[in-house]
Amino acid sequence: MKDLFGNALLDYQNNNYTEDIITATSISEEDTLPLPYLFRSYEDMPPIEQKALSLAKGRILDVGAGAGSHSLYLQNQGFKVKAIDTSKGAVRVCQLRGVEQVEHLALLEETETFDTILLLMNGTGIFQTFQNIPSYLKHLKSLLNPGGQILIDSSDITYMFEDEDGGFWQDLHNGYHGEVDYYLSYKDEDEVPLKWLYLDFQSLHIAAASSGLHCEMVFEGEHFDYLAKLWI
Repeated sequence: MKDLFGNALLDYQNNNYTEDIITATSISEEDTLPLPYLFRSYEDMPPIEQKALSLAKGRILDVGAGAGSHSLYLQNQGFKVKAIDTSKGAVRVCQLRGVEQVEHLALLEETETFDTILLLMNGTGIFQTFQNIPSYLKHLKSLLNPGGQILIDSSDITYMFEDEDGGFWQDLHNGYHGEVDYYLSYKDEDEVPLKWLYLDFQSLHIAAASSGLHCEMVFEGEHFDYLAKLWI
């Protein structure tokens, strides 16, 4: 990985903001991800993120922390927060912005335990593929303190396969419809493509039950998105 995402965050943090990140997926066209949005305050966060932050309790793990906006808000509310990210640039930005505990770490490498685990901004994306869900849920379960919770969001992208007659077209030979290739570019340089997973709530609910986790939808957005709470 080239860590173009981290480079972009560092540019913004260091007042070298000249352009935004460009993203695309295997089923959608190019879109702009404005860098200021990644540094947003609580007031500028979408309702689904505000809901997740309002439900957070105890010691918190912020997975895929990015620029640290969620961690900083919770830290300022008096919570003990650990932020992790696989981007070295993102970790450095978190440090520069004042996140007290941040580590360059993948989720499956985490070994500490927490009362709340946050996976936001399509948190199921970190699973990468439908097949990986059980191993990730098993690991997340092992990181929970008694009475702990996992707060994770995603979107049901079935609507993207709807035809003009209201039917749905999906190639069953290509696996689960929410598995996509994710592309990112910054300053005319392309990142190595990632596997990314959008997961409908029913599939998450079934996978959670198979892993010995309860699963409840705690917020439903206006654009097929949702926030779920998982617990033992």
